[in-house]
Amino acid sequence: MKKELNVKATLENLHTVLGFIEENLELVECPMKIAMKIVVCVEELYVNVASYAYEGVSGDCRLEFVVDDATPNRVNITILDEGKPFNPLEKEDPDTTLDADEREIGGLGIFMVKNIMDTISYERKEENNIIIMEKSW
Repeated sequence: MKKELNVKATLENLHTVLGFIEENLELVECPMKIAMKIVVCVEELYVNVASYAYEGVSGDCRLEFVVDDATPNRVNITILDEGKPFNPLEKEDPDTTLDADEREIGGLGIFMVKNIMDTISYERKEENNIIIMEKSW
């Protein structure tokens, strides 16, 4: 099963994006606890695209949701945008041993995504930022 969603990369479309992910996770009978974690990860990455990728100009975002028949308990979610090059995986992980008020601002969301998803990768290809995440249950 492969489903795609194309939206303008705006915060106003966050509800549409999350609805798309939630609906498809339900279709493949993903357990609720894992589905909630996946939704949080997609939200974090989509909000980054909507907030920073296009620097004040309109742009698009495509999400791909794939579950292979051979591995029905694993989802692959891809987020593509044509915004400025940005690899969120290069962001240094925050020092979680420090108190919250001692840490630098930012980076905690990406850190969370890296720890929740089984795999996450980034590539820049043909003027696209491509983030691919996988999660099994």
